[in-house]
Amino acid sequence: MTISDRSRREAGVDALMTFFTSDTFVYIVKRLLQALLTLFLASALSFVIIQLAPGDFLDTYRQNPKISPEFLEQKRQQFRLDRPWIEQYFFWLWSIVRYGDAGPSMLYNRSASAIILERVPATLLLAFSSLLVTWAIAIPLGIVGAVNQNRWSDRFLQVISYAGQGFPSFITALLLLILAQNTSPLFPVGDMTSIDHNELTPLGKIIDIGWHMILPTIALSITSFAGLQRITRGELLDVLRQDYIQTARAKGLPENKVIYIHALRNAINPLITLLGFEFASLLSGAFVAEFFFNWPGLGRLILQAVQAQDLYLVMASLMMGAVMLIIGNLLADLLLKAVDPRIKLEEAN
Repeated sequence: MTISDRSRREAGVDALMTFFTSDTFVYIVKRLLQALLTLFLASALSFVIIQLAPGDFLDTYRQNPKISPEFLEQKRQQFRLDRPWIEQYFFWLWSIVRYGDAGPSMLYNRSASAIILERVPATLLLAFSSLLVTWAIAIPLGIVGAVNQNRWSDRFLQVISYAGQGFPSFITALLLLILAQNTSPLFPVGDMTSIDHNELTPLGKIIDIGWHMILPTIALSITSFAGLQRITRGELLDVLRQDYIQTARAKGLPENKVIYIHALRNAINPLITLLGFEFASLLSGAFVAEFFFNWPGLGRLILQAVQAQDLYLVMASLMMGAVMLIIGNLLADLLLKAVDPRIKLEEAN
């Protein structure tokens, strides 16, 4: 080993030691421990609420006179529906802790965790694309509205914002479906790939998935875009009224530099905090988009599981939503710290 290799290795070890002893690492560990308690309490509450619903998964089988009582009893024992709900809950909890599995799905007769993991990529792809579209449009328009306060452009953007927030998601999805029908085959509807997807080139497959994402991404983005635009405008207006902004202008700094370097940098902090909640809320928004556009994600899966009263699949889906909320908030706090080093992570909660 040469001296330079030894130096690089020692520098890497020092960097790791610095990270593991830093406030950031301690904060991440603390938040993860809090997350375990949060998930435990959320899972217990969710399990109790599910148990309060009348009936169970076998109700559909009971309506079929051709199914024997022996078969129903066998299924009750297989899925532990003959046990008290507290025993069912701890069986589910022990299955997660020991095996990393959320139990068997009654509807699909497979591992609930495996089914969730198959659907997560499609939902995350839709969620991230919606976040990118929302932020790429809402932030610039919010800046335009703040800079041109009370002018015709600002008033026009406010009308669009109010209309977007007041527009139900299912109406937006229906209008987009009507658009797709009238412009067919310009916008594909149904699933996330075409019939000949496997025959396409790698680039063609990416384009095919992206083309199928257009309408569901728009349906997910409209409401979020409207709210984020208004928040951006309001936060930036508050910052532009501060004394240090007036001082920067008095010194003769270009207006673009005042807005994009001094004002926007301070107005962006609340938006980053909002990012964590936006990420988690996309899961609930995905119910509508995935249902109308037949997108194979978590939204449709959860809806099917609730309708069938598939206990373990519903619990796995709810926990996935809770995990997305926790991860989103943690990433937002870390990003907030990276953008503004003056902020202490303990104060970001």
